[in-house]
Amino acid sequence: MNGKIFQSFMMGGFECSTHRNPRGKRLDLINSTNHDQLAASDYYRLMEMGMQTARDGVRWHLIEREPYKYDFSSLENQVRAVRETGIEVIWDIFHYGFPDDLDIFSAAFPERFARFALATTKYLADNLGEKLFLCPVNEISFFAWAGGEVGVFHPLAVGRGDELKQQLVKAAIASTQIIKSEFPAVRFVATDPAIHVIAGGSRSPHLQRAAEKYRRAQFEGFDMLCGRLKPELGGKPEYLDIIGLNYYFHNQWRYPSRRKIALGHAEYRPFSEILREYHERYKRPILIAETGIEDEKRPEWFRYVCEQTRIAQSKNVPIAGICLYPIVNHPGWADNRHCHNGLWDYADDWGEREIYQPLADEIMFQEKLFANKAEMTASAKN
Repeated sequence: MNGKIFQSFMMGGFECSTHRNPRGKRLDLINSTNHDQLAASDYYRLMEMGMQTARDGVRWHLIEREPYKYDFSSLENQVRAVRETGIEVIWDIFHYGFPDDLDIFSAAFPERFARFALATTKYLADNLGEKLFLCPVNEISFFAWAGGEVGVFHPLAVGRGDELKQQLVKAAIASTQIIKSEFPAVRFVATDPAIHVIAGGSRSPHLQRAAEKYRRAQFEGFDMLCGRLKPELGGKPEYLDIIGLNYYFHNQWRYPSRRKIALGHAEYRPFSEILREYHERYKRPILIAETGIEDEKRPEWFRYVCEQTRIAQSKNVPIAGICLYPIVNHPGWADNRHCHNGLWDYADDWGEREIYQPLADEIMFQEKLFANKAEMTASAKN
């Protein structure tokens, strides 16, 4: 597990959410960013930046319009582009969206998802080979909170977060089991947000305990997958392969106000310490699966994440890569606004995307630093 896992350390991720917003409108970010039509040119852009690996996704609601009937035409262009460019892809199988006829709380959901995940894996393996990287269920804990606890994502449930989390874990386990049995070469990435929560200066033991309970909830999805928590769900250590941590500027806050802790504040926990805690807990390779910020702070934030990654690596934390997410700007989930959070902008009429040069410069600078560090490490071993 100490060897190179992915083709490249720096990666780009395409926003592939297909959930419904609170007004009931289904979002399809692969379509709204034109990535479904421009996959090959998008992949080439990444590779020109030195990124040989990408995160991308499949759209369940388009592939399975009728139960257990699969039409992969919506995925053909992306798969064709992978073959053309030779890029390596980490495929999200479930990124919030699911077929209209399916109740996510039903007993049928895990089995239905597992069958879909297996069919998708077979399609990808037939076209790309069996050395695949899959993320069966993206952000189990976050989706359970957003869709099951506070009702901001479809199915808009409230107070059912734990129930939804267990459903998603069951689906992840069922799909991992069946895929591993037929495609043992597949590697699995399990993703969730890495967070830090404090009581906000309060000396109340009650609030401090509540804040710490909230903070430790970030581990529940991973703990269920590997069987540490609720073993009756069927989790096993081998189901937790590569840990994907999604980390943004708003991932640290005070409890119960949810007031953000600003980067640089005395209460802000260095990201390198969070990475080290995950490694000490699970002893698995770590991928920073999503990170980014909007507008002019993009280079500064990316620099911080890279610096903290190198600090973690110096303490023997095995970081397998950093994924800038999203790699192209996209419409806002709730308000359709133009989010300037990627490296490239919307495509013009000729399929070209304007690059955000300050971020491009920072990426190239950081790539050189990581390459120099890798050379120094290799020399020291020799």
